[in-house]
Amino acid sequence: MKEIVEIIAKSIVSNPAEVHVDEERNGTTVTLKLHVAPEDMGKVIGKQGRIAKAIRVVLKAAATRENVKVIVDIG
Repeated sequence: MKEIVEIIAKSIVSNPAEVHVDEERNGTTVTLKLHVAPEDMGKVIGKQGRIAKAIRVVLKAAATRENVKVIVDIG
């Protein structure tokens, strides 16, 4: 799932070298922390959070296959 977030984020931002994803697993919960350059933060979040919400929907679909809960933090 970490790779999915990296691919999506790198295709959106202007500076793909600044994209970092940290993954933490606690039992059946996976927390993904997405870090981008400050000037790309708006691109990843999108208007009214639509892009961020779409990223979360894609990851929830992937998490369902693995029977885990996924949490995405963008910061």
